[in-house]
Amino acid sequence: MSTLFEAQAPRPLADRLRPASLDQVVGQDHLLADDGPIGRMIAAGRLSSVVLWGPPGSGKTTIARLLAERTDLHFEPLSAVFSGVADLRRVFDAARKRREAGRGTLLFIDEIHRFNRAQQDGFLPYVEDGTVTLVGATTENPSFELNAALLSRCQVLVLNRLDDRALEVLVERAEAEQGRVPLDDDARIALRAMADGDGRYILNMIEALADLPAEPPLDTAALAAAVQRRVPVYDKHQESHYNLISALHKSLRGSDTDAALYWLARMLAGGEDPRYIARRLTRFATEDVGLADPQALPQAVAAWEAYERLGSPEGELALVQLVIYLGTAPKSNSAYKAEHAALRAARETGSLAPPKHILNAPTRLMKDLDYGKGYEYDHNAPEGFSGQTYFPDGMPRTRLYTPGDRGFEREIAKRLAYWEGLRAKRGEG
Repeated sequence: MSTLFEAQAPRPLADRLRPASLDQVVGQDHLLADDGPIGRMIAAGRLSSVVLWGPPGSGKTTIARLLAERTDLHFEPLSAVFSGVADLRRVFDAARKRREAGRGTLLFIDEIHRFNRAQQDGFLPYVEDGTVTLVGATTENPSFELNAALLSRCQVLVLNRLDDRALEVLVERAEAEQGRVPLDDDARIALRAMADGDGRYILNMIEALADLPAEPPLDTAALAAAVQRRVPVYDKHQESHYNLISALHKSLRGSDTDAALYWLARMLAGGEDPRYIARRLTRFATEDVGLADPQALPQAVAAWEAYERLGSPEGELALVQLVIYLGTAPKSNSAYKAEHAALRAARETGSLAPPKHILNAPTRLMKDLDYGKGYEYDHNAPEGFSGQTYFPDGMPRTRLYTPGDRGFEREIAKRLAYWEGLRAKRGEG
């Protein structure tokens, strides 16, 4: 119950516009619609424990609070940042007494991934016996951050980043509350872009603009000067780190150079270490371009070295140049496949010795054992090719590298076919 003084205290716009019912929540229809998982739970009157996984400002806390109201459960919020074992014990004791009196408890834990493994294990008996219905909220991938035992008892529901349409709905609600936002059409679009899918953030920005005169409306440049630009949501130690490097890698593999440049810019804007990007691009040069363009690897190493010498921000242009080079290069994973085929053959054949004719014989004993006997010096053979086999005795010739038909590998294929023909001719002779 709020006091008289609390009721008179100013409330932020985001709090004043907090949805009063689930149908007022924007951007999450895939969960809240009648045929969505939450919609079905409410219709059945049975709420199971869930983990709400989504970006900041997508409505996780609001949905949890409204779920408690719709199911007549006592709403007990905790933050994993500020709570410890003593707080959990207090909540569980109160929930047990409440249950004995005939009422359930919805325990909402914000930033649940910040609880350590032992604390997460402590939830299990209370979730299992129904003392609490757990609703956890996290911005991080639950697969990485939550115990498997806890995940097996909860349904993971993924909340969407608010799209442009959902953000515009919030802008319209804010204008109904405190008057039109003093922006021209382009600045209004820019405002939604700056929010980066975060509903709370866009409402806070609108509140910051409330005291500005209605005329003249701000253009995009004036808007940027009036409010602080949002730092892109990116944690280089968590899932977004792996998602964006995957997006960059696959865009390059698909020869979509423009998309690759976008993902590179997203990583750099998010504060990713350019050295990590350079390392991954060098790997791409060998894995996905390979010998289709033998210059890809020297280009990657040169770009990496250029960044090391120049530093940021000048050196980042070398990475941009490398992304363009790799994106437009012919692609081949033949060397990558050859590596795996060779490793597989090595595992399957065990410790077969090299054939004696390709072994050096620096001692008399080794010569007596026929080391080096019968070896043909390829430079003295016709066409500079002896056609001898260099696989172990008892192991048939095995094709491990098959060049592609793109870029320089076309020339490699011609060379291999030439030598294969000579080998067959010498074998027949």
